[in-house]
Amino acid sequence: MSNFVLTLSCPDALGIVAAVSKTLTDAQMNIVESNQYGDPDSGQFFMRVAFSAEGTQGAAAFREMFASVAEAYQMQWEVDDAAKKPRTLIMVSKFDHCLVDLIYRTQRGSLKMDIAAIASNHEVGREWAENANIAYHYWPGGKDKRAENEAKLKALIDENEIELILLARYMQILSPEIAAAYPGRIINIHHSFLPSFKGAEPYSRAHARGVKMIGATAHFVTPELDEGPIISQGVEPIRHDMQVEGVVDVGRDVERRTLARAVRLYTEKRVLLNGGKTVVFE
Repeated sequence: MSNFVLTLSCPDALGIVAAVSKTLTDAQMNIVESNQYGDPDSGQFFMRVAFSAEGTQGAAAFREMFASVAEAYQMQWEVDDAAKKPRTLIMVSKFDHCLVDLIYRTQRGSLKMDIAAIASNHEVGREWAENANIAYHYWPGGKDKRAENEAKLKALIDENEIELILLARYMQILSPEIAAAYPGRIINIHHSFLPSFKGAEPYSRAHARGVKMIGATAHFVTPELDEGPIISQGVEPIRHDMQVEGVVDVGRDVERRTLARAVRLYTEKRVLLNGGKTVVFE
């Protein structure tokens, strides 16, 4: 038996859960886990069902049977192999703590993804990439090189069939065109609670304000800078006697955990877009 995941969204209506369950039963699928949510604000319905089937042929038979149900309820839907590991590109700048954590978790099997490549505007991550036998692409330059580097980025994504792009403290701003080209496929870790303390030195600014909590936000990248749908957030307390270095250290721990959690949720097909927000089934 193989495990698969059905995810769907559609206008909310009576009978959706019954129709989905009946089709799975008729196809002789075994439901392993089921979550659903009807959003009263958007009027949309969201569902995630994990089920087991007799290999890819069983899943293909279910897809064929389910197509008419999906059409009747105007569903956007997918059926994915639960064992599939999305081919992933990690982008990083000078701060490599999230990169190292993602490599480690992937090697240990706690994150189900295939890191196909790492791209950076600095060389600091090359040693980690080489130790993990991952291709490393060094693209130096700032705004004046953005068009050239984004052309390289598009080629890399296409050549390696990249499905997921992780900005693991990548400090170059992607163009609106790049963000729009890969909707729901680029995840960024932001080193604060959005929109607080934006900029290059958020922890120094937070320290100057005497904050008592700091956090990190993992969100989808959209053409609107730092305004994408939020997937995961984390917080940690700050003591009044901490210096900036201590705040930075705590912040890096939060960033690692928050990004890893967002990646796990995404790769397990637990994140569904709901306009400018997300529905997260845990």
